Amino acid sequence: MYQARRIRLANLMKQKGQTGLILLLGNTSVSRNYQDNTYDFRQDSTFIYFFGIYQPDCAGIIDIETGDAYLFYDMPDESLKIWIGEPSYEDIEQSCLKGIYPRKDIVSFIENKPVHFLPPYTSQALLILAAILCEKVEHISKRVSHALIHAVVALRQCKDAYEIKEIETAVNTTIAMHKEAIRLARPGISERQVMAGITAQALSCGALSFQPIVTVHGEILHNHEYNKQLEDGQLLLVDAGAETITGYAGDLTTTFPISGKYSPEQREIYSIVLKAGYEAATMLKPGIEFKTIHCKACSVIADGLREIGLLKGRTEDIVTEGAHALFFPHGLGHMMGLDVHDMEGLGEDYVGYDKEPRSMQFGLRSLRLAKTLQKDMVLTIEPGIYFIPMLIASWKKENRCSQFINYDRVEKWLSFGGIRNEEDWLVTEQGARRLGQPFDKSCDAIEKLYAELHE
Repeated sequence: MYQARRIRLANLMKQKGQTGLILLLGNTSVSRNYQDNTYDFRQDSTFIYFFGIYQPDCAGIIDIETGDAYLFYDMPDESLKIWIGEPSYEDIEQSCLKGIYPRKDIVSFIENKPVHFLPPYTSQALLILAAILCEKVEHISKRVSHALIHAVVALRQCKDAYEIKEIETAVNTTIAMHKEAIRLARPGISERQVMAGITAQALSCGALSFQPIVTVHGEILHNHEYNKQLEDGQLLLVDAGAETITGYAGDLTTTFPISGKYSPEQREIYSIVLKAGYEAATMLKPGIEFKTIHCKACSVIADGLREIGLLKGRTEDIVTEGAHALFFPHGLGHMMGLDVHDMEGLGEDYVGYDKEPRSMQFGLRSLRLAKTLQKDMVLTIEPGIYFIPMLIASWKKENRCSQFINYDRVEKWLSFGGIRNEEDWLVTEQGARRLGQPFDKSCDAIEKLYAELHE
């Protein structure tokens, strides 16, 4: 599998008129607060995809002309093995390599040959590249291979059967995490206790795919504090995912009542969010631009908020002018695979856009995925409605979009918080399939599940 992927990559580069070598760096172990106390190691996703090797401190080279691959890796010596044991080299053995060499040999191996590499996203990778290429650090970004970026995106954006199976495994573990959050949540316990419970679920099958959001302040889009106690009447927003041992991700968001029952206002807003997600998902199919689907979700949200008096005017005008983004300031979704935001280390615009320019309008500029969908893409659908006091105050002061926003009514909702619902989807030949086991997110179903889990 890995050899076939490398050959396809080499062939794509040849089709683009490229010659020489492709250099892919694996990740290194990174110290937290002193040398021997390291963060959990996570291999670079592109290195996993083309080499399937999970050891730290590796580098791989692919010869564009032949497709042959070489690994540069220092086997641990006996003094290190005393502490870490004998590593398993099964992943190296199954990678179908042409040769394995010490890391020090990489400089002489690439000498006088064109070298293509991807943009480094860690300081360690930047320094390693500078050393290997005998280049100043500040010049590395100018030498990044755009042809290689495009080729990697072209290969990784559509998933094969093995990848889809791994992603679905991650999604099923993610569903278990969210059900565990519903089981644990009750007035008097902390966000941190819920966080601990869902983390245990993820670790039992692999790892967390990203730092979870577990918060009673859903209006804070990326809240990682976990320092609040849960209170009766609040909503808890959980945005969390699991990662398989092979590196594939799941990513779901669930917003549910800590008391087990949605209030009338919570039910009203939650139903709008759910409707936006469901109507967007029905549009998923090959050949449609995801930006069009995002705009449909925006229209559903604008419609719903207009019906309860927070917005006014024609829905089409509300969305065109971006007034809805006061309540829905982010994009509808992103691609998912070996990265929970798949391949974004290569650059959002390379991954989520084709030739169309990214809009600079507030809300729309945060759309990570806009391009035309293809069969076997995996992506998220995650609409939300948020009442962000700071943002509302800023817009009101500017009198921004006042022809569409009833600010006096909006201010009565300032303490509401935020609601988001997120699900994972596979684009199929005719439409799309929601990944994972059944997990009904309707108000009645969530309330019923809460009651069952709290018996």
